[in-house]
Amino acid sequence: MSTQRERPHIILIMTDQQRVDTVGAWECAHMTTPHMDRLAAEGLSFRRAYCPGATCMASRAAIFTGMYPHNTGVYAFDAWSHHRNWVEDLSDAGYWCVNIGKMHLGPIRAEGGFHERIIVENPNNGSLFNGGDDDDWGRFLTLNGAARPYDRHRTDPQWREKLQGAVWELEERLHSDVYIGDMAASWIGAHCGDRPLFLQVGFTGPHEPWDPLPRHLDLYDERPIPSPRCMEGELETKPPQHAAHKERLRAALDSHESGIDLYAASEADIERMRRHYYAKVTTVDEQVGKVLAALEDKGYLENSLLVFCSDHGELLGDHAQAYKWLMYEEVTNIPLIVRDSRKPELGGQQTRDLVSLMDVGPTLLEAAGIEVPSYMEGRSLRPYIEGLDDQLTPRVRVFCEDNYEIMMREDRFKMVYYIGQEAGELYDMETDPHEFDNLWDRTEYAQCKETMLRQLLSWLATSTYYNAGYKRGRTRRYSMCWPQGKDSYLTGASAVERPVDL
Repeated sequence: MSTQRERPHIILIMTDQQRVDTVGAWECAHMTTPHMDRLAAEGLSFRRAYCPGATCMASRAAIFTGMYPHNTGVYAFDAWSHHRNWVEDLSDAGYWCVNIGKMHLGPIRAEGGFHERIIVENPNNGSLFNGGDDDDWGRFLTLNGAARPYDRHRTDPQWREKLQGAVWELEERLHSDVYIGDMAASWIGAHCGDRPLFLQVGFTGPHEPWDPLPRHLDLYDERPIPSPRCMEGELETKPPQHAAHKERLRAALDSHESGIDLYAASEADIERMRRHYYAKVTTVDEQVGKVLAALEDKGYLENSLLVFCSDHGELLGDHAQAYKWLMYEEVTNIPLIVRDSRKPELGGQQTRDLVSLMDVGPTLLEAAGIEVPSYMEGRSLRPYIEGLDDQLTPRVRVFCEDNYEIMMREDRFKMVYYIGQEAGELYDMETDPHEFDNLWDRTEYAQCKETMLRQLLSWLATSTYYNAGYKRGRTRRYSMCWPQGKDSYLTGASAVERPVDL
């Protein structure tokens, strides 16, 4: 194991609900993201990275525990802090672990392995999961004589027409993402510890409501932006959950400000909504720059491994839908950049191999010299970071789970299995990259669907068995009976042998 002096500082910057096509450096001319562009110029961009859950908690619980929702039971707004997570492994190994911003632990004030936390939840649900106790941003607003923006579906008569596009009207410093950036920069500047640092900075944006700073919205005024990807009659070819999702969001306007009605939205309404979303990404980007500057001033970037990612994406009117839950690429394919100060030659490089956010935990633990727990299902990205081509075995497929559905994405085909029903989704991503043509019931694709269903069953059975040791004893390592083969997930005498990417 490495000494503390040799260990890199580890920084994880996470946004919330950010699409992959919102990083200017990634051929997205409609975006203003100079600080994300800097990370892309200084790090390795994973252009086909996928989230393990299609909603905030499902994805974050999977990322930080290293186990998929079917093993933790966390599919939606479920408590998950009772599960072991790799922040605790870093803490036990001597790292000083700090969370500033959104982690979405349940309950929200759980320690989760952190020594210090400054907690910020979604702007519209700060007291959720914590018995009415507000988060630190909400308390900051109260101390400054301001109220948390909330219940605008009741107080703003034009809320339905705004489609979550609301300019921030209070002082800039009171915005949740500005608060997170300010607190992170302040904490970094004041920190005097001599232990290796794990710092998680979690921004709430660009999660709805899409309330950018006004000067950032001005940047997108009359700027050409991509039109939503839609096809007439598309809902008729998709499982019934797609129509139910759209209707549920419309009905939610009666009870929660996160409701959104795309049935009544005009093209101009949706364009306005998209401009607000893109502008909020720019608001977040500015705060990312603030954090990077503070880290640089303090010298923490000199010996560091920095990961930038988002927990899941956003539909933003594509397929005439909004938010997440559904397994379209706009939701599941997310930004992921790794910057290693010891590997400057990574700067500006890209890979289009399939990777998963499940790989973040093993990557960070390995960089810290910590043995990866047996139950974690990701694989370290170290071969990509260190250019170890002889140790690089690209993933054959990635998975994403959420309520009632499981996505399995291969290089060419993508399947979404809906638990307990006949309907499903199957796409040829080479000929139909925007997922308009559902092949699920096509006779000529019956064999392809059958093969993928068998592969999905095999993965689920293996994953469930493989994690049984954790469920029995909550131990970091255990031995399970498994046939020896050429593909070993771990190495060493206590390794658990299993097929890779069934």
